[in-house]
Amino acid sequence: MAASRSARTETKSPPAADGSAGKKVVSASRARFSKVMSDPVPIPEEGIARAVEILRTGRPFRYGEDTGGGSEASRFEAEFAEFIGRRYAVGVSSCGCSLFLALRALGARPGDPVLCNAFTLAPVPGAIVHADCRAVMVDIGEDLWIDAGDLAAKIRASDARILMLSHMRGHFGDLPAIMEICRRQGVRVIEDCAHTLGARWDGRLVGSFGDVSCFSSQSFKHLNSGEGGIVATDDPEIAARVILMSGSYMMYGQHGARPPLEAFEAMRDSTPNFSMRMTDIDAALLRPQLKALGGWIATMNRCYALLEAGMASVPHLRPIPRHSREAYAGSSIQFAVEGLDPATTARFVAEAKDHGVFLKWFGASRTEGFTSRYDQWKYLGAGSSCPTADRILAGLMDMRISVSFDAQDCRTIIAVLREAIAAALAGRSR
Repeated sequence: MAASRSARTETKSPPAADGSAGKKVVSASRARFSKVMSDPVPIPEEGIARAVEILRTGRPFRYGEDTGGGSEASRFEAEFAEFIGRRYAVGVSSCGCSLFLALRALGARPGDPVLCNAFTLAPVPGAIVHADCRAVMVDIGEDLWIDAGDLAAKIRASDARILMLSHMRGHFGDLPAIMEICRRQGVRVIEDCAHTLGARWDGRLVGSFGDVSCFSSQSFKHLNSGEGGIVATDDPEIAARVILMSGSYMMYGQHGARPPLEAFEAMRDSTPNFSMRMTDIDAALLRPQLKALGGWIATMNRCYALLEAGMASVPHLRPIPRHSREAYAGSSIQFAVEGLDPATTARFVAEAKDHGVFLKWFGASRTEGFTSRYDQWKYLGAGSSCPTADRILAGLMDMRISVSFDAQDCRTIIAVLREAIAAALAGRSR
């Protein structure tokens, strides 16, 4: 694994009133985290070498009339389907594209309501809007799971027939119970598994419960090709539609985890091509990572446990509870900040950042970086009421866990958070 880059030891402050640029003074007596928190999982040399071979051919495109179907993307799809326990898998250009394609493959029509839990990431409702559907947000519980009672009520109130269940930041809930609610009311389920590859409920892999599951290989996920997505399903009609819509032209026979060719016949000339393909370069980078995934998850989960225990000892911080039946894949950790007003919470976030620990605060007054919450997505229009989500998200923090972290890194992070809380409460100038 490549060594993590060192973080900067000082940061510049905004220009002073006289126009001069000053330097922000960071206390030398305080703990400071020196690794880059956003380090992605490493790309194995085997994948890099294969990607270079493909580049030298000048043909990173996965399809060809003279290739015979032996593409890297085809091989990756077959390996991924076997890994996740699905019959079919389709590589596409992003997880957002995979969510959009899943909606279209399930027959979502313009204006249709689509249910989605209120704790999610912007590309999830973005995919609903992309499909010209209407998002109906469902409340969550203290554990960040979708609220089963609110789900059942909003199915009845909206007459929605699709749930896009976002396993946001690895919190996926009692999946058999959720599936049973949806089955009884005729709702089909898309699992958004961008943050849960390799996670399990009662030993069963997350992503094997719904009608369709969607995965990400964006750099900050469990697999890293820079950008990419995978659609997985056991339904041959869904798989055939996704393959055609992703942009296979009439070369769908070149896919490695596809339904029989006759599954395509009735729809091949009536299904639009959205050009959302995975390239052979992406697939070459990803194939060896599937073999390394188990080790990476074990490393991140060890750090998760250390961070969880440490956060529980810091005043005003409360880790989100986990269930004994879930085996998570801890690429990030979430915790609540309790008993602080917004201004003090903002100082805490700033103090932690100044000492190398970057936190995403879902309660910030405006969208920042990758972080936003459902009531800030004005393109959704007048949304559903989610009072528990409103309260929880107001104090919810999110922090990445890199596979490069070790036990000492975890101790340093906890020290930074402890001191940041103390400084925020003291109201020290930054």
